[in-house]
Amino acid sequence: MKDAAKRRSGEQKQTDTSQQINGKRPGGGIKEDDGMLSVKVQGAGVDAFELQVNGFWLVQDAILTILGREEVAPRTSLALALSGVTLDPFTELQSIKGFKAGVTLRLIEEPYSPRSARAHLARVDELLRAASPQDALREGRSPSILNTLTHTPELPPAGHSAKGKRANSRPEQPNEAPPPPDYILPGATELPPLATLLPSSTYTEAPRCLVDLSLSCWNPPPGSRKLQGDFLYISVQTLEGKHCDLTSSPRGFYLNRSTLDAFDPRPAPSTPVCHCLTDLLSQLSPQFKHNFSALRHRPTLPTEESMSTPYPTLSWLGGTVLHSHKINYSCRLGLEQGLNTQAPDWNEEIQAARDLPQTTLEERLQRDKALLQVNSAFVWAVAQGAEKVIDGFVDPINSCNDNPAFLWGGLFLSMGGPGQEGLGGERGRRAAQRLELRSIQAYSDLEGDLQALHTLPTALAEYRGLRLSAQGLAPGLQGPDQPGVSRGLLYGFNIGPLENPARRKLLELLAQAAKALSLQRHSVQGPSGYQLPLFTSTDAQGLLGADGRYYILDVFRTMPADANFNIVEGEEGEEDGVSRRFPHGLCRLRPELVKAFIQLKHSQFTKRVRERMEENGGVEECVKAGDSRGTEAVRGACKDVGSVSDLIFEMRFNPNIFSPDVQFPSSESSAVSLQETLLKEAAAFIVNDQIPAFVNDCLQGTEIPIDGATLRHALHQKGINLRYLGHLISSTSQSEHKDRLRHITRLAYGEIVVRCARRIFSGYIQGVELASLSAAASHFLCCLVVPHFNPASNGEESKKRSRRRGHKGGGTADSIAWSSLSGNELWSLICQDALETYGLKQGLGSNVDYLVEQYGIQRLSLLREICLKTGIQLRLRDYVLDNRNKAPITADDVLNLLPVVKHLTMTTTDASQAFQAAQNSLQKGLLEQAYDQLKEAAYLFGRVCDDLHPEACHCLSTLARVAYLQGHPAEARSVQLRVVVISERVLGFDHPNTIQQYALLAVYMFAGGETALALRCLYRAKLLMLTVHGEDHPYTAVLDSSLGLMLQGEQSLQYLQNALKLSTSFRGAMDLTTALNHHLLAQRMCVAGDYRGGMTQEKEAHNIFQSQCGENHPQTKCSSDFLKAVTQQAVRVERSIRQGGAELTASSTPESLAPTAETTLEQLALVNGILKTSYSMRIMEFKEKLKERRAAEEAEKAKAESSNEVEVDKEATVSVKQTEEVNEMREESQQEDSGVLEEKPEHSKTGEVESHLKNGDASTENEQDAESSTDQSEIPLTNAVSAKNQSESKEVIMTANDTLEPALVNGEESKVTEEIMTVEKQAVTETPAQN
Repeated sequence: MKDAAKRRSGEQKQTDTSQQINGKRPGGGIKEDDGMLSVKVQGAGVDAFELQVNGFWLVQDAILTILGREEVAPRTSLALALSGVTLDPFTELQSIKGFKAGVTLRLIEEPYSPRSARAHLARVDELLRAASPQDALREGRSPSILNTLTHTPELPPAGHSAKGKRANSRPEQPNEAPPPPDYILPGATELPPLATLLPSSTYTEAPRCLVDLSLSCWNPPPGSRKLQGDFLYISVQTLEGKHCDLTSSPRGFYLNRSTLDAFDPRPAPSTPVCHCLTDLLSQLSPQFKHNFSALRHRPTLPTEESMSTPYPTLSWLGGTVLHSHKINYSCRLGLEQGLNTQAPDWNEEIQAARDLPQTTLEERLQRDKALLQVNSAFVWAVAQGAEKVIDGFVDPINSCNDNPAFLWGGLFLSMGGPGQEGLGGERGRRAAQRLELRSIQAYSDLEGDLQALHTLPTALAEYRGLRLSAQGLAPGLQGPDQPGVSRGLLYGFNIGPLENPARRKLLELLAQAAKALSLQRHSVQGPSGYQLPLFTSTDAQGLLGADGRYYILDVFRTMPADANFNIVEGEEGEEDGVSRRFPHGLCRLRPELVKAFIQLKHSQFTKRVRERMEENGGVEECVKAGDSRGTEAVRGACKDVGSVSDLIFEMRFNPNIFSPDVQFPSSESSAVSLQETLLKEAAAFIVNDQIPAFVNDCLQGTEIPIDGATLRHALHQKGINLRYLGHLISSTSQSEHKDRLRHITRLAYGEIVVRCARRIFSGYIQGVELASLSAAASHFLCCLVVPHFNPASNGEESKKRSRRRGHKGGGTADSIAWSSLSGNELWSLICQDALETYGLKQGLGSNVDYLVEQYGIQRLSLLREICLKTGIQLRLRDYVLDNRNKAPITADDVLNLLPVVKHLTMTTTDASQAFQAAQNSLQKGLLEQAYDQLKEAAYLFGRVCDDLHPEACHCLSTLARVAYLQGHPAEARSVQLRVVVISERVLGFDHPNTIQQYALLAVYMFAGGETALALRCLYRAKLLMLTVHGEDHPYTAVLDSSLGLMLQGEQSLQYLQNALKLSTSFRGAMDLTTALNHHLLAQRMCVAGDYRGGMTQEKEAHNIFQSQCGENHPQTKCSSDFLKAVTQQAVRVERSIRQGGAELTASSTPESLAPTAETTLEQLALVNGILKTSYSMRIMEFKEKLKERRAAEEAEKAKAESSNEVEVDKEATVSVKQTEEVNEMREESQQEDSGVLEEKPEHSKTGEVESHLKNGDASTENEQDAESSTDQSEIPLTNAVSAKNQSESKEVIMTANDTLEPALVNGEESKVTEEIMTVEKQAVTETPAQN
């Protein structure tokens, strides 16, 4: 692997292997202990230590692990020896003769080369600079706050910065519960101060060890000294003020006799040659020795916090310190130039990683890790290259001013997208770039033999308003001639008739890829009039590169067109505004929509086949061998649903339909007509099915987006493009529950405004000179968030600033043209763009005040969103955004403008499959099996990506939940601590997923008795929630309920009352979630002595249970019992008052009304969506017994040869017996927790926020519906669609409505966790494991 990839992956490799030292992996898994051996390492001046290695490791893997050890750093150029024999770095440990557990490996100091000597200097520089948490903010990356949060005193009150209070910070004692700050109390009018978002770190800065470390002025060594082994000369100035000149040689480093005035390279007398530079410096400077020892022994950051993330995660806020005081010795030593002399070949590196073997699990893990490391290095290089190119450090390689191209660091960067002619100008070019990246992702994800079809590594970088497309250099088309092989283009619209083995191989690959991507083989009219068969769009090109690999390029039109936005010339859009013209001609369907549409068509096909068979004598008769009626039924159903084949169900789409300048031959007329019909149906499917389904999910609580990113992710999971945001607003506005959907409407309007503003900002910032970038960016932000912003004062200030920077007024008028933009003008441009893009004719008003007053949008939320989308980083301070007299954001507040990179994601195949298997086990209620699978998945994720991956974060979070359910809160806490850090660093410190992970961590800490830390985590979650969205949101009810359960006294009631208010507003007054909130408030009122208030709240809860579940439902009965107890206590108190209060002072809350600690934990688990699995386990038990009963019924049916009518009766009998068995088991259950089986699927879902926060679908369906669909007899007449369940992988956890345990409603103690494990063990015993 090339050096550029190694620089980014070396640290990951060391961390990955160092985590295996104790034989433990993320999540506490023990599977990695298999094959781990303990060996002893000594030598090279290092104290002996034990090391855990694996037999399949290469020797170089063990060396990297050793170099990452604290006691070894910063030593480099070391080898391993066994029994006096130096080991080959590329040999597996298990193949070495004499290698076994307990063996002693000796470190051998290898001679330096000029390159390895510079690498050693780089390692010393890295150690001396000692990374700290603040480095991430200085570089514009998202930091981790958890470590600081858990080691600082209570948060400052509202309006006060935490800056002056960190000097005396100390760890909070567990029994000191801090009160909530005023700014997170319910109904607080002031937003939290931004200073609290990024508190100052308590991590000590690294002590300074040297005054200077740089290249000596006597470099380079003269020829005579070079021949004697002098690599370079190093100048050192110690803290004692001593100046030294050192020599780097093959044997190491030594002090020479040179001074600033005289060159004398001879070694100084009585000075040894040290292999490690720090050893020599420790001998020369006592202060260096002392400070370096303190540096090495200071507390280390957690692994997840110290590692580099695979991809950049931007932070929209930066610290108050502009620059670090730490000296960067790498520049002084010339290391950046010395180690990067050769640009990497990114395409060769990514293709070589793709070609790695995949036979065994270990090979697949190594391949996935290599792909991730190369892609990560590529993305970081793209971000750096975009800055270099746009800032003007790189000259273009062509003379085209409209579309300049650049070469930098092995990257080919261009501003023009593929095939940009006739696509709609600048917007069409950007759309082509985006679609190219998405289609390359689709081809890259193909598995099996299709991995022989290659694509170039690609990423998009947007910086200073320009979007660059970056790719690895394509392999040359010319090469040595080979018999029968033609080097060059083999496939494309402009390629004439060609026949050779290479073209046949490429066509075979394209045909298989078309089948996997649901693309139809079709013919078009070629340039010379001949028919040209294609498997792709006309833009795509296939070639055989000089490296012998097959490539496909220009695939931006791979997905089928969106018929709603492809209006034929002369036609007008529909009156409803759905079908209309779009600013560019590249509106394509998303892959998720195509998949969902095919699933819909498959269900229609199955239904039509069954209907046709029943019309012709019944299903059993038609499926008999040789009966033509079955075949005719299939043919008819294929025709009904629009299958491209009349023999089997097969849905494919022609990507060239609705494409301009594409002509089809007359022989394709019927196929083209069918394709147009299918695409119109797919477009209607978005409007008529997917958008209403999304709105319904939001009503039910399965989708609860919090910001623009989570709204975008939720829509994309449904296959809904963001150009449908206007239609989404129309759907929510016309809904009878529009008030319950106000958070969706708020987010949709905010996303429209921010996306329109970003497009305007791109053109606005391009014409700004470099010296005015910060002023222009701050001016634009003021125009966006301040109504009627007057640019006069800001323009004068910018002119003064320019003069201070040396501009005497001689610049052109265009240099400050940006300052003439006003708030009203910007808002007018936004409204115009919203009309053209989203069809939004009204609703934005005349300025941002309208959005604030009408929809409750926060100016701070808009500011955060636009900064994240444009790469602007602001100074961490409070901004008065409603000040119309003074610009709230100045040029000095803009700390940086960072590139925003969109890139490919590398798959983690085995880890994802293990995680999916664990999710399936959880759905079946097999907790123990799911726990083992989650540990295995966590281990695999750690092997591939060191857990710094969104899906790994999801996996570990699920593992923590399952561990908590199994009664291991300490393990859940340990895992969840790492989950929070991963989420902060990979997704963002204020990402909605981070908010939820903080809330879950609070539950686990509270279970362990750490009330103070638990409250801190909840305060942090509430703080982020108020900043990102505001208080008016369904998830705020979850946070407030948790705070109400953990706090005591009046504050507890205050939070629970607000949670009830929000739940009633968003869920409805008769929702079961609202009933739970009524009950929680009733309990706390009883604890506070307000029995009348508690009785009133419990009456409301009882009415809801009675209305939704029925009079005889266990929930209703338990609520009735609690209501009776509250009523009796209220009567006793009232009687005591009438009798003079004799008993009132001595009375206390009865035990039956006061919740126990265990009950409070279970209620917290319910509120936060943790306790959701008992329903699934009970269903599993029911299913197995029903399967046995049905098997017996089928045996009897076979003997009796019943007719179809008799079969229907028997099925009805089975259903009746099923109901009787369910009722019987309910009566036998001591805890009566299976009563929720009577829940209706349309009930809302408590705490289900996971769906929009994770990667992947989170649809949750009723298990009984899933069982009924599974039991239906599938017709084995299709090979195009798998017969597996058509829904995406479901969320692991069931909805909280399915688990409102009666024990939690009546406040009595229960053993829910023990019952879960008991039922789960019974299920494992009775049923075979199913994946």
